Amino acid sequence: MEAPRYLAGDSFLGRRDPRVLILVPALTVVTVALIQDLRLMTVAAVVALGYYALARIPFRAVRANWAFVGVFVLLLAGINGVIAGAQEYGGAATELFSIPVLDVPVSTASVSYTITMLLRFLAIAATGFPLAFAVRPGDLAVAFARFGVPSRFAYGIDLTFRFIPTVSASLRETTAAQRLRGYEVSKTRNPIRRLEQIRPLVVPVTVSAFVDAEDVADALDLRGFGAQRRTWLRTLRFGTSDFVAIGLFLIAAIAATTATVSHRMPGLWLW
Repeated sequence: MEAPRYLAGDSFLGRRDPRVLILVPALTVVTVALIQDLRLMTVAAVVALGYYALARIPFRAVRANWAFVGVFVLLLAGINGVIAGAQEYGGAATELFSIPVLDVPVSTASVSYTITMLLRFLAIAATGFPLAFAVRPGDLAVAFARFGVPSRFAYGIDLTFRFIPTVSASLRETTAAQRLRGYEVSKTRNPIRRLEQIRPLVVPVTVSAFVDAEDVADALDLRGFGAQRRTWLRTLRFGTSDFVAIGLFLIAAIAATTATVSHRMPGLWLW
């Protein structure tokens, strides 16, 4: 199995207990899901980006990942935000213009709603990227085990994270083998063309993935994995910085929950 990419180096988040990098995105989801005001969401997005900067992940290494997130967020949150915002807050603010083909009125309320959704997804992605690239290989299973998750599930989560880079490596090897047999891949940035080009590789890569998964399962069974309680070589301990990081995001989640339950959470910001 391939190890996930570790890009945090000796950064602040790279030195943190991996449980911090698991809890912070979860607390961020709770917090931003309850915020409706654009001004508060802007603050949450800035804090999330500041947290992401502490990982010092080289942008060139995750440029494609951010591009995918950007397109996904624009399509999902942007278009959905304009339509849903127009339906829910259509009469609550001044209409700016109307989309010709869809005949959807765009008002200041729908714009505020759309930007809020975009910032919400941005905050979630910013805190989620360190979980993918700033957890040292081999620490993820230990971290979930320290949460009380059974060893089989903890190790299963770790193997799931390793599955994607393993499939990617298998795709590269299969492509190289096919090229030796005369298969040519033309360079293109069109995502549909790229999907069509890898269509002949789907079957061998899928079969290889199943074979690798079966080999891993057999290796675990031969070593008696799960037959008794497992001990972990890696020892995890929270430090002062870990408690501070978790505490700040926990306070934000509790504050957002309390404000929502008590009906004091500001609604959509209209101007």
